[in-house]
Amino acid sequence: MRAFEIHSQFGLDNLRLAERPDPSPGPGEVLVGVRACSLNYRDLMTVLGTYNPKQKLPLVPCSDGAGEVLAVGPGVHRFKPGDRVAGIFSQTWLAGPPSGAARKGTLGGPLDGMLRELAVLSEEGLVPLPAHLSFEEGACLPCAGLTAWNALFGEAPLKPGDTILVEGTGGVSIFALQFAQMAGARAIVTSSSDEKLARAKALGAWATIHYAKEPEWDRRVMELTSGEGVDHVVEVGGGGTFERALKAVRIGGSVSVIGVLSGAKTEFAVTSILMKSVHLRGLFVGSRALFEEMNRAVGEHRLKPVVDKVFPFEQAPDAFRLMQKGGHFGKIVVAVGR
Repeated sequence: MRAFEIHSQFGLDNLRLAERPDPSPGPGEVLVGVRACSLNYRDLMTVLGTYNPKQKLPLVPCSDGAGEVLAVGPGVHRFKPGDRVAGIFSQTWLAGPPSGAARKGTLGGPLDGMLRELAVLSEEGLVPLPAHLSFEEGACLPCAGLTAWNALFGEAPLKPGDTILVEGTGGVSIFALQFAQMAGARAIVTSSSDEKLARAKALGAWATIHYAKEPEWDRRVMELTSGEGVDHVVEVGGGGTFERALKAVRIGGSVSVIGVLSGAKTEFAVTSILMKSVHLRGLFVGSRALFEEMNRAVGEHRLKPVVDKVFPFEQAPDAFRLMQKGGHFGKIVVAVGR
């Protein structure tokens, strides 16, 4: 089989196509013919070596993939050949709160990821795809979709009439916008692109803010919410946006910390958390049980992930370069197939 590997050192120029032996499933394992992968910012950081500089190489990147069951090993009862499936981000996190073991069982580092034609995974590390989704759409669910779902419904479920602030228009942010629409909530979306804001509006955004034109965008959020602030912030920016996110949330509201697109470090007044009784929560995607819950909702509402562009398998490095430029809206996908 063919697989993309981060070969002997990090960097996009070291993401190379390699030949590996075809794997076969053992007891409790499933052989998946990977049909599509989607990219997350974590995958780019992994390839560049900024996510875990101590990661052992070679490594197949990409935590998110969907495909078809080709064969099953002895004792498998959850799947059969022909089933359409997606891998879960942490192969060892089936339910309950996260743990140290969950961090050690993640695809795309430290475990080989899904940017390969064939993958053998535990039957426990897979979920069925919603029937209405293509493989390309289904490959968007494991990280971006589940992270957004966990943020909005994992602990304090979003309610109809609530207002959320969504930073940017990447994968997690657009899923959050779609889930807010599904729940009858209002979403305020920020971007530095008028075109992307128009697309967010077309998807149902209640309001939009061009943060390059309004750098103190938290003030605009307060104006839009009559001085109250939003119920929930989907915080993907990190160091460059965190303080303003705290200013934009209402008293008793929630901030889900998800990404570090604008840096990993910042300084802020802790009193802004204390005085507003902010619920601050860091997210590590989610469990298989939460994934299955999300899929039921996705299937019931026939929600379609927003796919910006699909690259052929041989052009996977170009997909990473597009993510590095930040020119995408929604998800970037690599078609794998065989």
